[in-house]
Amino acid sequence: MPLDMIEIALRAAAVALLLNLAAALVRDARGALAGRLAIALALGSAAHAAIATMGLPLPGSGWHAPLIAVSTGNIVVFWLFCRALFDDGFVLRWRHGLIWAAVAAFSLLNCLLWVRLASVNMFMSGDLSAAFAIARATAMAVNLLVLIFIALAVGQTVASWSVDLVERRRRVRVFVVAATALYGGVNAILRIVLGERGVPGIADVVNAAILLGVVAAISGMMTKVAAAGLFSPTGVSPAVPVAPADQKLIDALTRLMADERIYRQDNVTIGMLATRLKIPEYRLRRLINQRLGYRNFNAFLNNHRIEEAKAALADPTQVDVPVITIAMDAGFQSLGPFNRAFKATTGITPTEYRKLRASAA
Repeated sequence: MPLDMIEIALRAAAVALLLNLAAALVRDARGALAGRLAIALALGSAAHAAIATMGLPLPGSGWHAPLIAVSTGNIVVFWLFCRALFDDGFVLRWRHGLIWAAVAAFSLLNCLLWVRLASVNMFMSGDLSAAFAIARATAMAVNLLVLIFIALAVGQTVASWSVDLVERRRRVRVFVVAATALYGGVNAILRIVLGERGVPGIADVVNAAILLGVVAAISGMMTKVAAAGLFSPTGVSPAVPVAPADQKLIDALTRLMADERIYRQDNVTIGMLATRLKIPEYRLRRLINQRLGYRNFNAFLNNHRIEEAKAALADPTQVDVPVITIAMDAGFQSLGPFNRAFKATTGITPTEYRKLRASAA
């Protein structure tokens, strides 16, 4: 079978898997932001699987320029998906749509420029005109953008790894992000290295085969993620009565929080608490997540910090104490994170909360 037919077959299989994944996510996960972004990611990846090759757009292939633009913009969707899945406090803003549109538009303009150069036979003539130099530079810029957003997505994953309390989601971080970042990163690097040169047909076949393998693996994992409810940002409530051993640990943890106020200390980690409780770190993660209902360790700490701050703000004897002093006494490192966490919890700012409590007294 000719290499181009093998490549087409591999790409068709990848597209079919991605469209099937999108349909499954529409059914199971469309109610959550991460689920909706996963749907968009699957559809954008289908566009990528349909047209992506190791070389640049071929002469006369202007019809697939919009698909290339969508495929390039999909790296922004990947970044947003990682943020929504791994950051329970993430909110999609209008500026995120503008970022996607800018990246896709830049890619579209680059594709149209190459098609225009091909139409005037610059490839055949070897004319290294200013337009050709610009096209090469913009193609390089597109691939660098892909690498930047892959780095942002991986950075998001690594930054919040240590505070994630959801065990299955921690495994998903490794699988989904590593597989996608590996393929996308290698693909972008090869494009930068190869530049405008063509590559043997076997390279496209290998690329398509790797893509199909990644798509198949991710499709299986994403289906499990949706089925497990990991797209939902809600906490996990206890499904069974708390065992005596767990209750003993909860009581010990409560004493650390209420009596010793360990959340006030700098750089408190879950490993530190696990050492104090003399239990493995994974067991403490499971306890806080499955018994106390927290998905993020920082949210667990901040809940105690905010409760202390609320008491101080409502105390008439501390009416002259600056808000930043109260925030730092409670364990926050600066005013900005305190204000954001406080408003996310109470719906109002610390200053507004203090005024309301003073007026109600």
